[in-house]
Amino acid sequence: MTADAVTADAAPPTSAVFTAAVTLSPAEPQHFDLAFTATTQPCPWPKAYGGDLVAQAAAAAMRSVADGKSLHSMHGYFLRPADIGAAVRHEVELLRDGRGYSTRQVRAYQNGRPVYVCLANFAAGEPGGSFEAGPDLDLEVPAPEALPDSAAYLAERSGGTMTEASKAYWSGGRSFDMRHVPGPLYLAVEGKQTPHQAVWVRPFDRLRPVEGLTDDQRDRAALAYVCDYTILEPVLRVLGLPWAMPGLVTASLDHAMWFHRRGPVDDWLLYVQEAVAAESGRGLGTGRFFTRDHRHLATVAQEGMIRTA
Repeated sequence: MTADAVTADAAPPTSAVFTAAVTLSPAEPQHFDLAFTATTQPCPWPKAYGGDLVAQAAAAAMRSVADGKSLHSMHGYFLRPADIGAAVRHEVELLRDGRGYSTRQVRAYQNGRPVYVCLANFAAGEPGGSFEAGPDLDLEVPAPEALPDSAAYLAERSGGTMTEASKAYWSGGRSFDMRHVPGPLYLAVEGKQTPHQAVWVRPFDRLRPVEGLTDDQRDRAALAYVCDYTILEPVLRVLGLPWAMPGLVTASLDHAMWFHRRGPVDDWLLYVQEAVAAESGRGLGTGRFFTRDHRHLATVAQEGMIRTA
């Protein structure tokens, strides 16, 4: 079974969840210069997916820049868990607009309290040298078509504490098809406890237009959205902790992302990831997005809480 093969009684998975997450409505600002509201999307856990907040903040910041500059970096902190299916208010402060660069602060509020805060920087771009490091993997990475999708992988396995709702979400509820090398961590850590992994990532179908964003801005928001799903997995892998391990609790703490160049986000991207450190209940992971022909699109770093019972 692949992501394109679905049963007659099941709707095919789509990228519509991502589109809904980054669809913003203008609001009256209460704290800063501009404000938008967005809604966190369904997931089978007690609190909303952190990528909702990252992508929504990116979208809000991008909608505040009208002179053609592109988002090139964002740095944020997750302050509190956000409720699922509830409105989040993103307030944007216009910190600086220069000829070459512009800076925004975005604070996300829910129930009157801040849940996420970030700084986002934008660049006009100018002539200069070009360099991009390759994936430089110690892993043998098959083509994505040769790997099982999440639905096929989970259909052949049982065990752990993963509920049917969680399996359905991992299989088709995240807007993106994700195929792991050396293998997923849903139920068990298979093979060596290595600090490296790679994930092929592609939307289940072509990304839809998002109101208020250009296609390039939507694609950057898509990378910001999907990167949070697996960025801590190389840390979990090296520690031997699958997602279904009883008592495992994880949470994103802070997040940084750099956008280097444009690329075809609707096609397969290789998300190369590495565990950097784990200590005192926290782990740091890094990741890089590459096109199939090894164009380096973006880099991610995130520290997260990793708690075991």
